[in-house]
Amino acid sequence: MIAESKRRDIALVVDDSPETLRLLTDALDSAGMTVMVALDGAAALRIVDQITPDIILLDAIMPGMDGFEICRRLKRNASLCNVPVIFMTGLAETEHIVGGLEAGGVDYVTKPIVIEEMMARIRVHLANARLTQSARAALDVSGRYLLAVNGQGRIVWTTPQAQRMLSDNLSFSSGAEFALPEPVLQWLALMAKGKASAKAETASLPENEQLQLQYMGKLGPNEFLLRLAKESSADTPIEFSSEFGLTTRESEVLSWLSKGKTNRDIAQILGLSPRTVDKHLEQIYAKLGVENRTAAAAVVSNATRRNS
Repeated sequence: MIAESKRRDIALVVDDSPETLRLLTDALDSAGMTVMVALDGAAALRIVDQITPDIILLDAIMPGMDGFEICRRLKRNASLCNVPVIFMTGLAETEHIVGGLEAGGVDYVTKPIVIEEMMARIRVHLANARLTQSARAALDVSGRYLLAVNGQGRIVWTTPQAQRMLSDNLSFSSGAEFALPEPVLQWLALMAKGKASAKAETASLPENEQLQLQYMGKLGPNEFLLRLAKESSADTPIEFSSEFGLTTRESEVLSWLSKGKTNRDIAQILGLSPRTVDKHLEQIYAKLGVENRTAAAAVVSNATRRNS
């Protein structure tokens, strides 16, 4: 039996120096990686439109668009926000290192490049990226609508579930830059400093006030975790709780079911996983003494007529 071949990691090297390109291409190829080369920022942006690399090695100083601007543009694409970028440059001043990290880089290597050191850094950052990707995939499978933003309100990363909710409800696409509007940014600053009251634990997005952000905590010096949810309708029949012995959440699920929403719709509206909605429905059916959603909707319809 022939063993399945291991997927080769893809490295994108962006540099206008033939010597550097030759050195890195040989080393990366010898390490079993697939190497793509771009001589300038425009070529790099064209490449990532077609293929998502696993790691990007980026020269900071190039003619035309410099590496810092290239990195900022790359990081505006949500599909690239988790791809580690290592800057390469002869500039070793603190301001340049800080500039590279603020632009979205994870590391900064000074030239001339020491291949053994560079390959060690690449292995570490690839391993960290895989762990991060696995953790976020697990969050998405569990139905978590989470996103992280920086202090300027720009997205650092999102789970796919949150990305879809933003795309479906706002004028926002995966390739576009999204930033929190100023009122929400002010709310975030208060939450981060612990100065907001309990009543202000959530904030609405002005473009679609049904979308609610909940502050979950600080992940790093300039990274904040938020939970995204779609606010339930104000006319959720709270009497379901007392009449049928349902919890508040079960009442909300039943209300949206009675409005013809699918399990996936209900999960998105309430910020739950589809599996959690299924579990709530099992409890609802048992409490109502019915076997399916059609019968549950009929019970709601009859109760509404009685109470009207």
